[in-house]
Amino acid sequence: MVSDRDAEYLEYVTAHRGRMLRTARLLTAGDTHWAEDLVQVALTRLYVHWSKVRKEDGAARYADRILVNAFLDERRRMWRRRESATEQLYDAASPPSQDPAERLTVLGALAKLPRRQHAVVVLRYFRDFDVQTTAELMGCSEGTVKSQTSRALSTMRELLHDSLETMESLR
Repeated sequence: MVSDRDAEYLEYVTAHRGRMLRTARLLTAGDTHWAEDLVQVALTRLYVHWSKVRKEDGAARYADRILVNAFLDERRRMWRRRESATEQLYDAASPPSQDPAERLTVLGALAKLPRRQHAVVVLRYFRDFDVQTTAELMGCSEGTVKSQTSRALSTMRELLHDSLETMESLR
């Protein structure tokens, strides 16, 4: 028999898992397997604290914070550093209106950012959170979000410019 708590949690997961997975895929620069792992970690932590979370009506924000923290924590783990990167990102089907080469270029540039800058870009521009919400999710000040965003965008511009020049020279 499923308790009310479990039924509410299951309903939440059914409604929001896809959104969490899309965010995790952006955080991991397209690494589908790592994104799935992050979502599992986040959902497990959310379940543990579900009785507290559901009373606050902030389950989505709480889940996003858990997801970002899981990403930041996982980037620090030693075994992640031993993995070797490949030039090709294996990704599920892209939206039909998007150029796959462009998507891979952006994901590649995103993957080269330091972890906090990476998280800021995903939260601000892919999830469309404001500065205050991003600061809450990342557990930092709004000024930090702004400075990390500025640095990240500057680095992304350089990386994307270099990628564009490389692609032009190959033609």
